[in-house]
Amino acid sequence: MTTRRELLTGLGLTPILAAISRRAAAAQGTAAELARDETFWSTVARAFTVDRSLVNFNNGGVSPSPAVVQEALARDLAFANEAPAYTMWELLEPRREAVRARLAATFGCDPEEVAITRNASEGLEICQLGLDLVPRDEVLTTTHDYPRMIAAFRQRQRRDGIVLRQVALPVPAGDADEVVLLFARNLTARTRLILVSHMVNVTGQILPVRRIVELGRRHGIPVLVDGAHSFAHFPFQRDELGCDLYATSLHKWLFAPFGTGMLSVRRSEIARLWPLMAAPEHLDHDIRKFEEIGTHPCPNFLAIAEALTFHETIGAERKSARLVHLRDRWAQRLAQDPRIRLLTSLGPGQACGIATMAVRGIEPEELARHLFERHRILVAPIRRDRLVGIRVSPSVYSTIAEVDRFSTAIEEILAAG
Repeated sequence: MTTRRELLTGLGLTPILAAISRRAAAAQGTAAELARDETFWSTVARAFTVDRSLVNFNNGGVSPSPAVVQEALARDLAFANEAPAYTMWELLEPRREAVRARLAATFGCDPEEVAITRNASEGLEICQLGLDLVPRDEVLTTTHDYPRMIAAFRQRQRRDGIVLRQVALPVPAGDADEVVLLFARNLTARTRLILVSHMVNVTGQILPVRRIVELGRRHGIPVLVDGAHSFAHFPFQRDELGCDLYATSLHKWLFAPFGTGMLSVRRSEIARLWPLMAAPEHLDHDIRKFEEIGTHPCPNFLAIAEALTFHETIGAERKSARLVHLRDRWAQRLAQDPRIRLLTSLGPGQACGIATMAVRGIEPEELARHLFERHRILVAPIRRDRLVGIRVSPSVYSTIAEVDRFSTAIEEILAAG
């Protein structure tokens, strides 16, 4: 006799995903209203195997995967090890194409424009190092971009003689007109590439990417979008950005296995972009040339499919609304104290689940250490340009009680001076 678990598995849903799906179908009201339904979100939280003895509010660094993703990864890894030259290369590897197609559908592009990478840094560096640049060519980015991406440009500076120009973003950077104007004012006749973060890693600020892409297009300058924090964090598709080059990590907000990412390159741009690792000439126009990395753990990439199913079961709108709700619960409470300064503009469409705050008179490293040692709360200390504070990033498995525990800990620190 077929058990209920076997039936659900046959339909592609484990019991926990089936429970989430049922609750989502029965939910009343808007995504913003469902964001306050603790019964629904407690079901989502049970899908994860996290350590509840601590409060992990550094999901912006890397996120845990739900159990269904871990199980898919373990299953395929065990199968691959039966006879890797056959089971991994001949049987598992071809399944990558189905994952490619599903990522493309989520991002809103052609599957032939999606490469599966190991992280956002790999995808971005393919573009940063793969575009032909000559001495004195300029690249333009900001002082708030990810250090690894700045390091890639500085290496090209040392090796190729290019020029790196960095825009100093305001803090907070919620004024889209001001941000676009800063980029426009720093363009020169030598600018050959613009790098812009869709969501700034140190603050969670969402930048006006489409307008910057349009600015670049008017001047014939390609725009590379760092989407490490945006994909599966809040709903959008490529055409809303209009970009040709976009890279993201999948082990942050999609909850895919560690070491998974996506690079999207518009078809018209594939041929002009060199891969990081050499590919044969017949792949010059093929997105797969960016996946030529030698032997790799393909089970990691295949488990992306399970992460996509988990994401779709929750729903992108519901997910982003919940993240905003958690953020607002701590940020609005703590911002009432004049010693707290929010470094992220929280207006509609300007941020989502991540926000950064400064506490007057307390260094971020000291504050982060105290929160962990005394309260078992994990946050990220930030010190970048004019940004000095702690980044707070709960996730869909975070509870209201954990958010309030964080807020109470900060209030106790303020009360103690």
